[in-house]
Amino acid sequence: MAGSVEEAKAFLQKASNTDGYNLYDHLKSALTKLLDERPENAVDGFEDLSKQLKPAKDGGLAPDDAALLQVVELATSQEQLFKPVEGEDAEQDEDVEPQIDDVMKQSQYFEDAGVGLGREEVFRIYLSMKQLQTQFQFKKLRFWGKMFGIQQSYIIVECEYAEGEEPPGPESEEADVAEPEDVEGDGEAIDDTPKSTYVEPKPTPVEAYPTGANKHVYYVCTETGAQWVKLPDATPKQIVVARQVKKFLTGNLSTVIHSYPPFAGTEAEYLRAQIAQISCDCVISPNGYFTFGDEEEEDEPLDTFEVNAEFEGLKRKQLEDPDNWRHHIADILDQGRCKWWNPNTKGEDEEEDDEDEDESADAVVPETGRALLSSVVADVAVDGFAAWTPKLTTQKAGFGGVVMCSNQWPGAFSLAYNKGKSFQNIYVGWGHKYEASTYSQPLPPSTEAEYVADEGILETTDPTPAEVEEFNAKNKENNEDDDDDDDDDDN
Repeated sequence: MAGSVEEAKAFLQKASNTDGYNLYDHLKSALTKLLDERPENAVDGFEDLSKQLKPAKDGGLAPDDAALLQVVELATSQEQLFKPVEGEDAEQDEDVEPQIDDVMKQSQYFEDAGVGLGREEVFRIYLSMKQLQTQFQFKKLRFWGKMFGIQQSYIIVECEYAEGEEPPGPESEEADVAEPEDVEGDGEAIDDTPKSTYVEPKPTPVEAYPTGANKHVYYVCTETGAQWVKLPDATPKQIVVARQVKKFLTGNLSTVIHSYPPFAGTEAEYLRAQIAQISCDCVISPNGYFTFGDEEEEDEPLDTFEVNAEFEGLKRKQLEDPDNWRHHIADILDQGRCKWWNPNTKGEDEEEDDEDEDESADAVVPETGRALLSSVVADVAVDGFAAWTPKLTTQKAGFGGVVMCSNQWPGAFSLAYNKGKSFQNIYVGWGHKYEASTYSQPLPPSTEAEYVADEGILETTDPTPAEVEEFNAKNKENNEDDDDDDDDDDN
């Protein structure tokens, strides 16, 4: 009897010649769904249920099982991560061989401190970064972090191109539009309507790669194995507005940002502006890891420093002191740039001012930001607490590292391990700055006055009946006196 049961089961498990699906699994799925739903007329609806669960002719899943379809699509895309990358075995120039951070080792320290994404996801991210490195000539790739969204989240990688390489610019689709010419002739009407005298201020120029807020280039994807997308450069105007608004990301880079003040761009530009702010405030390193060059030049960029070859590391007790951590990313000024730009500078097409013109009226005080490699102790306090909180990855002596947790940007962490000789920064959060009070959108500015109100344009108050009678009586008396004077003159 037992042999008959095994033989029957083996027969039911025999795969079909067309789609590889077997009757045993089909019956098991149908019975499982019937027992879960327990419909009243199970026999009548069994045939329809069987058709719904039966795979399509092309070997796909049931069309109504959308969740399972998404799982299969994701697994198919991630399957490519475990295959050799095309061109990986090809000869590469040693000078441009990209350097990828050991995210697996770093994730182990972060995991000990209760921070990170899990080993499985980090491993897939590392494989996805290996695929990204073959697309361009990179010098260094670093896992920047993960920013959550309502529908999907963004995996972010910070890239630095090899020397001589430049990031691909946006495709220009601007059409040549001919400007209308002023035609003067007999019989033609002349437009004499008043013209506005308002002159729009000059836009603040964008810092070009690799300087200032655009020192690095960032690529994002929503799932490991998906296509990497390059984020646009951060513009000063977008950074200034992004500091004033608070938006949740959706996971779609083409989503339009609706806010006040209005944000000029989509979610891709907003995400890039948030990355610039978080990197400016939260990317730190142990004291002494970086140092300035021996020669100091006046025209030296603000973000010029080098790795200290004589750095011997710091002990854990020293790393627990926030004063032993330094900012090595240039500060972003209120202007939206790391290097201040004078808005009164004259362009090539602009005429110079006359010598007699008062230059003091146009004088602008330059903005100054945080000094490079300054201590994090000087950071602004957050709701009465220090801007950074140190945390040990493990209590075992001689092992683990120190993690600095940002209270200004919840989700930003900086890890120092290997006796302070190695460090890594990561961000895992919603991309929102901490606020003690509930965020409320700012009100629009009050309407400006069109003219100055003075006595010449104010409407007078109507006189009362008593004042009218008094005025008429005075006029009557004056008229009678004038008549008497005229009669005396005649005599």
